[in-house]
Amino acid sequence: MSLKKPNIALAAALFACTLTPVTASAGEVSLSGEGIVTYIPDSARLRFTASAEHSRPEKASQQVGEKMVQWRKGIRNIQNQLEDYSDAEVNLYTRNLPIQERGQKPEQMAVASQTVSFTISDLELLNPLLEEAQKLGLQYQLGGNQFFHSNEQKLQQKALGLAIEDAKAQCAFVAKQLDKSCGDVVTINVNSGHRPVPMMMSSERSAEGTVSSVGPQEIRANVNATFELD
Repeated sequence: MSLKKPNIALAAALFACTLTPVTASAGEVSLSGEGIVTYIPDSARLRFTASAEHSRPEKASQQVGEKMVQWRKGIRNIQNQLEDYSDAEVNLYTRNLPIQERGQKPEQMAVASQTVSFTISDLELLNPLLEEAQKLGLQYQLGGNQFFHSNEQKLQQKALGLAIEDAKAQCAFVAKQLDKSCGDVVTINVNSGHRPVPMMMSSERSAEGTVSSVGPQEIRANVNATFELD
């Protein structure tokens, strides 16, 4: 099933004063505000690894090289759309096979691997890439943390704006109950470095291993502010 480019859905801030700790002193009120932005990712960071084992290191490396040739051939029509593409990560090591009998000399196997990494900003490319990787037996993991939005900074700013509006709204509510008005900000602390948080279902995968839909993610921002009460 093809993926349609989703629109961003921005969640409204939560204005529930009873859920946020509020403290008041003479002429001041201190409280916390939260902003939540919900969005659908439009980009992904992907990693695929080709690996092979053989008793001779050169044979293991040769097999991995052959897989990489097939991979490049399979993606040649879309490779120019893969951003920050790199396949220079190569590893070669040996491992001991389990000993079947006591006193047996451990047999060694050479393990070769080569990893491809890149970013895609068009999720229509996702399933063709997964199908090519599966065909060649490349190893990969696909989870919510690999999906992101191309305008993440704007979403973070939106979440912070909602958190500030939440704090202002709570201040106005508290001041009204006290027959006062919410005045200037005395102090404000911003919880920075907000990273996207995958929600319950990050993606839906079919029996064939392709992705039919990408679920929403959240960005949260919090502020702690003290306001004057006029």
